[in-house]
Amino acid sequence: MAIIKSVRGFTPEIGDNTFLAETAVVIGDVVIGKDCSIWYGAVLRGDVNSIRLGNRVNVQDGAVIHTLYEKSVSILGNDVSVGHNAIIHGAKIENGALIGMGAIVLDHAMVGEGAIIAAGALVLSGTQVEPGSIYAGVPAKFVKKVDPGQSKEINQKIAANYLMYSSWYNEL
Repeated sequence: MAIIKSVRGFTPEIGDNTFLAETAVVIGDVVIGKDCSIWYGAVLRGDVNSIRLGNRVNVQDGAVIHTLYEKSVSILGNDVSVGHNAIIHGAKIENGALIGMGAIVLDHAMVGEGAIIAAGALVLSGTQVEPGSIYAGVPAKFVKKVDPGQSKEINQKIAANYLMYSSWYNEL
């Protein structure tokens, strides 16, 4: 069973039909929407500030979401995918965005709707990633715009796939 822990008077709120892997950790001021999945080894640590996840968000294996004490919050919109071992630290990720495997998104960064952060990218603090764009590299830089329909299709397909994957575990 996942570790769900209250801290400083805050108890995580978990939405309906959300899958929490046995080794997932959800602590403190965390609100998770419905139809989400928090996978093996993922940590959502809302001990020092708020973490908010919309609906159909998947936080894949080993990913970490955290914040800065009294200075930043992490907010993820609907249909967001957070790749394996990615880190989101006090950033805003808008609807339908994809954070690639091993990517790091730092405090006060904003990743626009439908944007893609490439695997291994480092989005520096305060960076504003335009909607529908791809950013890659260390530090992450603009690569190109993606057709909005194509971006939506790719990113929502990943989110839908993770909803399907999590349903397999509900059958056990």
